[in-house]
Amino acid sequence: MPKAYLVATYHSVSDPEKLAAYGKLAAPTMASFGGRFLTRGTAAAAFERGLKERVTIVEFPSLETAMTFHGSRGYQEALQALGDGAARDVRIVEGLE
Repeated sequence: MPKAYLVATYHSVSDPEKLAAYGKLAAPTMASFGGRFLTRGTAAAAFERGLKERVTIVEFPSLETAMTFHGSRGYQEALQALGDGAARDVRIVEGLE
């Protein structure tokens, strides 16, 4: 079964405190679903239409697990804590293998 990846690219962070509150709730919830951070931080370089902002990639055991995580109560609480603290694009993609 292929792994899945949650990819979050940030356009901007307007409230670092809200982002920190989100992280405190999201990280343990991700771990409880078998998620592990592959990267999180500011991009080293940006090309084409990319922004040199924060990027987070989380690996999950499967697409089903990643989707269940995203809909979970714990993650929804993290999203509420983030609120309007950041503008970002979040996608879940299935791995090739």
